[in-house]
Amino acid sequence: MPQLQPTDYSVAQQPLAWSEPAIAPDFAQQSDFIQHYGALAYRAMLAEVNLTPKPGLVDRVNCGAHQDMALLDFYHSAEAIAPWLPRFIEHGIHQCDLSGQAALNSLRPLGLACENSMFNATGGVNTHKGSVFSLGLICCALGRLKARAEPISAEAICQEAATLCRGLTERELRQSNPQQTAGQRLFYHHGLSGARGEAESGFATVLTHALPAYRRLLADGAQPDHALLHTLLILMSVNRDTNVVSRGGMAGLRWLQQQAAEILSSLSPAGMREPLSQWRVRVFDAQCIARNLSPGGSADLLILTWFLAQFPHHLPHKNNNGVIGVSLC
Repeated sequence: MPQLQPTDYSVAQQPLAWSEPAIAPDFAQQSDFIQHYGALAYRAMLAEVNLTPKPGLVDRVNCGAHQDMALLDFYHSAEAIAPWLPRFIEHGIHQCDLSGQAALNSLRPLGLACENSMFNATGGVNTHKGSVFSLGLICCALGRLKARAEPISAEAICQEAATLCRGLTERELRQSNPQQTAGQRLFYHHGLSGARGEAESGFATVLTHALPAYRRLLADGAQPDHALLHTLLILMSVNRDTNVVSRGGMAGLRWLQQQAAEILSSLSPAGMREPLSQWRVRVFDAQCIARNLSPGGSADLLILTWFLAQFPHHLPHKNNNGVIGVSLC
């Protein structure tokens, strides 16, 4: 393989020709709760796409392993999706008493309409389809908790999302025609359940790996972008990303996971603040581009990580009577 040279990311500090919106459109008439969390979900999408460098993914400097999309496509896509995010929350509020499967079925038309808005904004390019699925679920779950006056935390939201998706893998992957969709073929041949399995697990990869690390890095004083990049590498090292397998097979996934893990193991106490660590990530980016590997599934989970980090973290504690309760930190 020829010697790979990382992209010059110094240009990432230069202003963009297109100015991204400071706040999501059309939120002004929503209730305070819906407006607030709808705007945060929109900001989560921008936080992910603006993160630079990002191995194999579209960022502020290059298009990653993609020939059909660029940064502006993601901005236009996020703008198109933004008005739907509070509607997902509102839908959860109105459908709070439905069973999980019934609520999920009622959510599908809204998700498809959101997807259509995305495709119209990008000229048919799939920029955020995975995020429409995952953010739609999370926002709906948030609305259901709010309507039932239940405690709201990242963990509670993910558990409610799992309730919505209970049996989804069985219904849509295991019992379906293995040749019907790319997701079904990957499940049939490799046992990969992809976004459906992650959602049905209550986004276990996020709750177990990404969110605790991201919170800890921020608490330790890491800059937000450094913490987010570190968290992305963690996701890439553990996530069985079907986007990667679709492009590079299981061998490509193993390679990508190993490279991410090696960068993580090489980090000094300075973490991603260290120039050498940044250089290693840039080389990793160049390698992903050369291999045509794009960890889009991990990017979707990073969006969820950022969004869920905006909620309080519930920890069990014992009161003076020895009764276990919940505290916020």
